[in-house]
Amino acid sequence: MFEEKFDFYSPTSLKSYNLDQTMRYQLGILERLDPYTRRHSENVANLCCRICEYLRCRQSFTIHCTICGYLHDVGKMFIPSKILNKPSRLTPEEFEVMKTHTTLGYNMCMKDPKLRPYSAAALNHHEALDGTGYPNGIKKKDIPYEAQIVRVADEYDAIVTKRQYTTHVNISETLKELIKDAQPDPKFLALDQLAEKEKNGKISGTILKKLFKVVIDDTLYEISGVVDYVEYLKQQIKRLEVIDGYKQKAERSNREKTKKYYYDGMRLLFQEGETFDNYSQILTEYRNALTSHKDIIKKLYNEIKIIKKLKI
Repeated sequence: MFEEKFDFYSPTSLKSYNLDQTMRYQLGILERLDPYTRRHSENVANLCCRICEYLRCRQSFTIHCTICGYLHDVGKMFIPSKILNKPSRLTPEEFEVMKTHTTLGYNMCMKDPKLRPYSAAALNHHEALDGTGYPNGIKKKDIPYEAQIVRVADEYDAIVTKRQYTTHVNISETLKELIKDAQPDPKFLALDQLAEKEKNGKISGTILKKLFKVVIDDTLYEISGVVDYVEYLKQQIKRLEVIDGYKQKAERSNREKTKKYYYDGMRLLFQEGETFDNYSQILTEYRNALTSHKDIIKKLYNEIKIIKKLKI
């Protein structure tokens, strides 16, 4: 059964061949990363670019931030694979090693004049506005703006990947989780003596709001793809129903010539892999798929409604 594969970041998917020549050197660095980190870096770059567009950043900064997204985890090439690819939870000691990818990436970028402009994002993309991040615990305006954007994109893609999303259905739960990082802990709000850093959350609410717009765009793109597939299913169902009608007419006829006429008609309408024995089962599968995909469309539109109501 034909079904177009869904690319989670497809609307303005960034590929190296679509980017100008100045980016090719930086993108070549990604080939030295493991496949998972490389794919994650591509996703983060895609999100950074589109968030910048909604933030109405200058084109030069958008390009800069996009490359920062590509290179933010470049330090992970120096992390031992047994830690980097460990499927279970890291021990406290292993996590301390993992955290060094920020400084390792920074040092690598600083040693290469072509990578030096992107060193700040490699170093600071795990810093938090409330000062609880790493490696240096800086906060608020001390965190470069590109690093703040990369952090939001990084956290979002990490959750999407961990939960193995294949559709935007229930994606609002991921956004709700990010909102927690954009808001202060409610239990602190009543404290008048609260330090200013504790009122600001960990990530920028403004940047997160723009991510919401990107996710809505992606969801609308997915809906359009599902709608196209629904139309394909309807066409296939209509064709197979004609075949089924021919079979019923052939079975009702007592004349061999008439039977042959309808059976020949069925053969002409069969597509690759379809036979007299299996077309009925295929018709049932198409009908079931039509029902399920119509339901997906409803759920995706509902996700958009939920996302639009989320408050930061």
